[in-house]
Amino acid sequence: MSLKVNEMWSYLSKKKQPRWLWWVEDAVTGEIIAFVFGRRTHQMFRHLLSLLEQAKIKIIRWITDSWWAYFDCLDQRLRLVRKAALQGLERKHLTLRTRLKRLTRRTICFSKSVTVQDTIIGQFIDPFFFANKRN
Repeated sequence: MSLKVNEMWSYLSKKKQPRWLWWVEDAVTGEIIAFVFGRRTHQMFRHLLSLLEQAKIKIIRWITDSWWAYFDCLDQRLRLVRKAALQGLERKHLTLRTRLKRLTRRTICFSKSVTVQDTIIGQFIDPFFFANKRN
């Protein structure tokens, strides 16, 4: 399976408290395979990789941008750096920012709690991006 991976920035109350949504998308179908919330660190990316391992997903190709965690954590023979190929994931970022006010930068609707923010975003992602898998 060829997978695209990217991350989306948001923040909690203040810009000094960044939160990242990490996505993995099937490069062929555009389906979201997995996602996690956290900081933009190697540890968070490794957590996302462990979710894919638990699901026993065989990965033949990674499509990424040139962020350093991808260089350090992924097998370079399987990795392809193509920012233009990530437009589908970037479009999902825009959909989230458009539909969820708390992800826009200038709003009075923001989260003060990590649990609340992760729950609200997760409750939106689950039916919006995973509904086709259940039918």
